[in-house]
Amino acid sequence: MALSSPGTGSSGTDSPGTDATPAGAPGPDPSGSGTTAAGSPATDSGSASATRPTRGLLPLLLAGNTAMYALYVGVPGMLLALQIEDIDPAGKVANFGLVSGISAIFATVFNPVAGALSDRSGRRNPWILAGGLLALPVMLLLGSVDTLLLVTIAWCLGQAVMNVYQAALTSVVPDRVPPAARGRASAAVGLGLPVGSTIGALVGAAFSEDYRTGYLVLGAVVAATTVLFTACAREQRMPARAPLPVKVQIAAFGSALKDHDFRWAFLGRALLVLGYFAVAGFQLYILKDHIDLPAGLGAEEAVAVLMPLNAVAMAVSTVLGGWLSDRYDRRKLFVGASAALAAVALLVPAVSTSWTAMLVFSVVNGLGFGCYMAVDTALVTMVLPKAEDAARDMGVLNIANAGPQIVAPFAASLVVSLSGGYTALFLTAAVLSVLGALAVRPIRSVR
Repeated sequence: MALSSPGTGSSGTDSPGTDATPAGAPGPDPSGSGTTAAGSPATDSGSASATRPTRGLLPLLLAGNTAMYALYVGVPGMLLALQIEDIDPAGKVANFGLVSGISAIFATVFNPVAGALSDRSGRRNPWILAGGLLALPVMLLLGSVDTLLLVTIAWCLGQAVMNVYQAALTSVVPDRVPPAARGRASAAVGLGLPVGSTIGALVGAAFSEDYRTGYLVLGAVVAATTVLFTACAREQRMPARAPLPVKVQIAAFGSALKDHDFRWAFLGRALLVLGYFAVAGFQLYILKDHIDLPAGLGAEEAVAVLMPLNAVAMAVSTVLGGWLSDRYDRRKLFVGASAALAAVALLVPAVSTSWTAMLVFSVVNGLGFGCYMAVDTALVTMVLPKAEDAARDMGVLNIANAGPQIVAPFAASLVVSLSGGYTALFLTAAVLSVLGALAVRPIRSVR
């Protein structure tokens, strides 16, 4: 999974060559509105179209992101973890860390590459359609294998096709959403994470004894949503861009990191995501081996309880955090405070192994992480260097999401193995969240 900033990635323009989003542009970026003719400015801020999303695009983006996160949560968070445990119960922690880390490399590579290719083609829908439809046969393959090597290969393919889908889908926002609609867009796309997480957890729990069917259900959801999105969210072709030499493209991927504010935003995101996934990726095993569950409540059922609880908290803080940061024009304050809140949440199960502690963790962590992702998305849209490199620079930012997911499984399994339990893992993740909160302080161009 390459966790994406819900709809971030570019400066709020509709087409390459327009100006970057003004520093005062409202709101966390996600979601969609207002397509214009290719090559023309997104909108005039004084026009009606500058404040009204194109009819139907917001719910379509919500649906597209919901399907994506349903698969991202249902597969590694439940089905894949159970499948790996069945293959080798004694080595499940190390094996899950290995599979997750290797597959995350594919997410890291395919996301920015697919984004750059869609930039060059001037189209998003064909890439969304290809990635989404390929998810179905890949999920069929994943459900049919029964060795660690084949599981790794199949999930790497899953990460590859889903990140083609994700890179193009998140680029719809900077292409078609005028700055004045960013607050509502944030709510629409940002809600895809909690809603999709809940669906993924429930599907995973429902098919915990039948992996193949569970994988097929999640793949079918993505494929069906893809067809719906590309059929209904029509796009106007942007001017295709001439291909660049490979060396130039590689250098271009790192050029955004030369910008002072973008570099600190990148670092803060990477630290928080590393702490988040060090714990989130092992949630099923934590419930089995660390938490004292009530009698009659299995770990799979516990996940199905925690995820909706977390999702509700995340949905509330996503919408509220985006709105408040718009109203007070204080992005750094909300980003730092929400990252600190996530750190506090991680301390709760570190000091208590009770089921109540895990419930509290789920709610507080959802509040912190939801607000962080919504407001940090807004902050990032204001510090991205180039409007004409929308998807490419978004892909660079998504390395801060996907890159730590490579490190997190290896690091988490190492911490658990060396410490003999999960308490040290929670404490380590809390420290990373605090560092993520502090990383936004040096940013200069955003309050």
